[in-house]
Amino acid sequence: MEPYPILNLIPPLTGKARKYRSAEEDQQLVMQQRAKRPRRCGEEVIVMLLMVLFVLVVSSVQAFGPPPLPWTYMQPLHRPGGAITGRRRRMTPTVTSMQSKDSSSTTPPTPLVWSNVLRDKLLLGVEPSPDVYAILIVYFVQGAIGLARLATTFYLKDDLHLSPAESAALTGIFSTPWLLKPLYGFLSDGFPLGGYRRRSYLALSGLLGALSYLALASPGVVDSVGTATVAITLGSLSVAVSDVVADSLVVEKIQAAGPGGDPKLAGGLQSLCWGSSAMGGITSAYFSGVLLETIGTRGLFGITASLPLLVTLVSLSIRETRLSFDYSSSISLAKEQAMLLRLALTQKSVYLPLFFLVLWQGSPSSDSAFFYFLTNELHMQPEFLGRVRLGTSIASLAGVWLYQRYLREVPIAKILFWTTLASVPLGLTQLILVYHLNTGLGIPNEIFTFGDSVVLTVLGQIAFMPTLVLAARLCPPGIEGTLFATLMSVFNGAGALGAELGAFLTSALGVTENNFQNLGLLIAICNLSTLLSLPFLSLLPAEKSKSGEGGDARGVEQEEQKMEGHVHETKN
Repeated sequence: MEPYPILNLIPPLTGKARKYRSAEEDQQLVMQQRAKRPRRCGEEVIVMLLMVLFVLVVSSVQAFGPPPLPWTYMQPLHRPGGAITGRRRRMTPTVTSMQSKDSSSTTPPTPLVWSNVLRDKLLLGVEPSPDVYAILIVYFVQGAIGLARLATTFYLKDDLHLSPAESAALTGIFSTPWLLKPLYGFLSDGFPLGGYRRRSYLALSGLLGALSYLALASPGVVDSVGTATVAITLGSLSVAVSDVVADSLVVEKIQAAGPGGDPKLAGGLQSLCWGSSAMGGITSAYFSGVLLETIGTRGLFGITASLPLLVTLVSLSIRETRLSFDYSSSISLAKEQAMLLRLALTQKSVYLPLFFLVLWQGSPSSDSAFFYFLTNELHMQPEFLGRVRLGTSIASLAGVWLYQRYLREVPIAKILFWTTLASVPLGLTQLILVYHLNTGLGIPNEIFTFGDSVVLTVLGQIAFMPTLVLAARLCPPGIEGTLFATLMSVFNGAGALGAELGAFLTSALGVTENNFQNLGLLIAICNLSTLLSLPFLSLLPAEKSKSGEGGDARGVEQEEQKMEGHVHETKN
């Protein structure tokens, strides 16, 4: 299927006629350049491994200090029994004389305890245990499962031959398991399987994810839109369930440290979880494109199937006491939690900010149509798109760091206002690529796409972090976990709604896999629609000033106290 020559339909921007290359000529030029250039996939993999090794060496030097001086390697080692032995038989006379003179007064050096180094330096003060390792592996798999994300998009486009609107609609369906996170928490807390509340659900989620990706890797099993939708949705369900169980393990680990939890342990464990997930995402980002171009979508699905099995294996190492549980009490507990949740959602201080978050997150998206433009019109290959994913993964971490470093104390409404305003002109820069204006400026398509994606990712992450803080502040005492999971589910639901709205607009404007004439209009509508949420910024709770003044802040505080009283009355 040949791409539509969109450039011939665009009128010249000036009175002087301008000659553009057609899409077929661009494709031929790219193929000629690629034929002249030798394949360097192996060399790039080696370079990536060397970079990872360099990072590990630098991190080790920062964690354990610089390497010792050469003479320290020739000092004698003291054994507990009093015997002295040397690492090297040949020792310099200077060192020998120094040891003989001071042997009576010197104290044997304290041996290096690697468990303490591992706990204090690498695990950020968290005591190493099988449970901690299991939690970190689960979060690492959650990030590394993105290995199949690019393959899924290409599978829908190339294997199932779906249009941009159909792919966008299915993307919203794939995220539906994330809307039911409170349900998974209820089941894990109140209905243990085989007597275990965490191990059993974690093991089942890993098996479910492995089976779903194995099905996607099998041509005879998944070969239609319906079967592919079921398999990909089950894979998403596997990640959502393991995420809820891992969060529960983190909470239990923090609460086991004492009443109210240990703040240092909580901060260290949360940082480790985030770092493990980010490391998994960065590791899989680049290789997703390289492997996709090398072994194809089915082969990449087969490799991804091994990752959820790690979750099943580490679930066996979790130390958990087997319970003999009364399921009737679980039903009454679930009813009580549901009543408290309904009471919380009917509070004005909760549903008004939630309404703003839905408007802010639920704006339509043009991502699916733009992906088709990059691959079908600009002929960008999976390897390059993998590099873009690697850049955006690192940019996401940079956005988190910028927020934590400079914007943590800035009011949430102010951050959302300015990031929303800035996202509109930055998002409209995609029109430069759509109308090929960057080539007139001498900027290649690849460089412009990479830079644009990185900048938008940093800004998006800076805007996303305050929404998490806002959701945490909305949770009243007593049902913090349940309400936070519910708010995140509503947030994910708004994102799914945005994907469906984007699919509707894509279909209404006639943007297909080979017709991008109205893609610029679609991008403009989707970006400008984000401004619709700004008039509702006043629905957010007023943040307290340092002096404690502000009538709105006092009103919110009084309503939170009233809500807390309702919670205690219901519990009693």
